[in-house]
Amino acid sequence: MRRADPQQAGFDLRKVGLTAGIDEAGRGPLAGPVVAAAVILDRKHPIRGIADSKVLAPAVREELALRIQQRSIACGLGWADACEVDAINILQATLLAMRRAMLGLRCAPAHVIVDGDRCPSLAGLPFDCSIEAVVAGDSSVTCVGAASILAKVARDRFMCELDVRYPGYGFAGHKGYGTPEHLDALRRLGPSPVHRRSFAPVQSCLPR
Repeated sequence: MRRADPQQAGFDLRKVGLTAGIDEAGRGPLAGPVVAAAVILDRKHPIRGIADSKVLAPAVREELALRIQQRSIACGLGWADACEVDAINILQATLLAMRRAMLGLRCAPAHVIVDGDRCPSLAGLPFDCSIEAVVAGDSSVTCVGAASILAKVARDRFMCELDVRYPGYGFAGHKGYGTPEHLDALRRLGPSPVHRRSFAPVQSCLPR
């Protein structure tokens, strides 16, 4: 695999043996982006309380996200918007967001652990690393749990911004998931520009 010049690529390749955890938020919603995070934790500065973001209260996630950003060796976020989800499907959009998160790291990991059973392609990345997928990694691997927290917090914040931009759908409350309130708003208002038109509940509300 090709190794790029560190300065040109923007990576500090002198740090070896680093492990990055990767997880995503937003595969299931009917609207908004899928967001992935990559985190390289600093073993010298452990962070207590990291767990799967889904089991943490929002206020706890926010506090942990700040600590992770402050104490980690590197963090990166990657996004794939609703148009990309529609164009390449949600799985490929998720893997694309994960690649973008890896590229957002300021130093290169030697190894990457991805939550789930699929890994993004390493082809064309400006660094060499190994990669593995771990089912339920967000609850069993600390750096993956940290990534799940960052991804969830970033996406939730963005959905609150979309709630202001596209009022009436309740994005701040349900974050784009297919709740009864969301489905009712879809039927009344029709899809917004940030809805995933390839998802069946949204398709059913498109003008015929």
